[in-house]
Amino acid sequence: MAEPTKLPVKKKTIPAVVGRGSWNPFDALRREVDQAFQNFGLGALPLALTQPMFQGEFFRDRSWNTAPAVDVIEKDKEFEITAELPGLDEKDVEVKLANGNLTIKGEKKEEKEEHEKDYYVSERRYGSFVRSFPVPEGVSADKIEASFAKGVLTVRLPKTTEAQTEKKVPVKAA
Repeated sequence: MAEPTKLPVKKKTIPAVVGRGSWNPFDALRREVDQAFQNFGLGALPLALTQPMFQGEFFRDRSWNTAPAVDVIEKDKEFEITAELPGLDEKDVEVKLANGNLTIKGEKKEEKEEHEKDYYVSERRYGSFVRSFPVPEGVSADKIEASFAKGVLTVRLPKTTEAQTEKKVPVKAA
C-alpha cells in the first residue's frame, strides 16, 4: 500500500467581530476575488469597472476598519494581552475593566494637508475599534496594568496566589 501524500496546512486567521467597522464575510470574499484577478495580472481594473466612481472599497483605505491583531498568553503568574496598534499614541487608547470584561478601545485620527504651487490636498481619516475579553477567574483585578510602547499595547492581568498554585490529581484505575 502506498504512503499517503502529506499536504501542507495553511492557517488563516479570521478577524474578530467588533464594534463599528466590523468584519464582513462578503467584504472578505470580495477582497479574495480581487486578489485572484490581481494574481492573473489584471490588476484592479475589473474592480474599478464594476463599481461607481468614488464609492466602495476601491477608494477606501481598508486598514481603518479592522480590529487590531491581539495575542493572549497565559504565563505562570499572569495573563498578558498584547495588541498591535500602529499609528496610535497612548492618549488614543482606553482600557477598562467592567462586569468581568476587559475592554480595549482606540480611535485613530489622521489629517494631512499638502500645499504646492499648483495644487492643494486635504485628507482626513478616522477609524475606531473596540475589543473585549472575559477576565478569567483568579485574576487580581486591582493589580491589572497597561503599558504602551512603539505602537504595542501590553495589558498584564496578574493571577491571585490561589490561581498560581497547581495541584496534581492522582489517576486511579477504574
